[in-house]
Amino acid sequence: MTTIVSVESALPEFLENIRVGRHLLQADEPLSEGGSDAAPTPYDLLLAALGSCKVVTLRMYAKRKNWPLKAVHVNLSHAKVHAEDCANCTGEPRLIDHIEVEMRLVGELSDEQRRTLLGIAEKCPVHRTLTSTIRITTRATA
Repeated sequence: MTTIVSVESALPEFLENIRVGRHLLQADEPLSEGGSDAAPTPYDLLLAALGSCKVVTLRMYAKRKNWPLKAVHVNLSHAKVHAEDCANCTGEPRLIDHIEVEMRLVGELSDEQRRTLLGIAEKCPVHRTLTSTIRITTRATA
């Protein structure tokens, strides 16, 4: 299945209209970056995609196993951090993207079930995509 997403410039400055099938979203930049802070940033949307994929994956798995998972709460953050092997490098700084994910599993789950669910969360499709080699091709159209 191929997903088609369309993004078009809107007003003000960096507000963008996003169409995903019949769904409409927006993205913007914060005031500190010249945006109007009228919508989530592109990185916010990336974190939302990862978090929602993890939650859906866990809920589907728990349902299939008939485990008593009542809810999943996920908090995510993104930062550019120094690569461990380059924290004290001289010359050009080397930064990597770091996403922190905190999960709270609600329900009468055993320790083993909790460990299994945390492992399953690492295998959600968006997580696997973000940790794989990705090839992005950009081309201009008329």
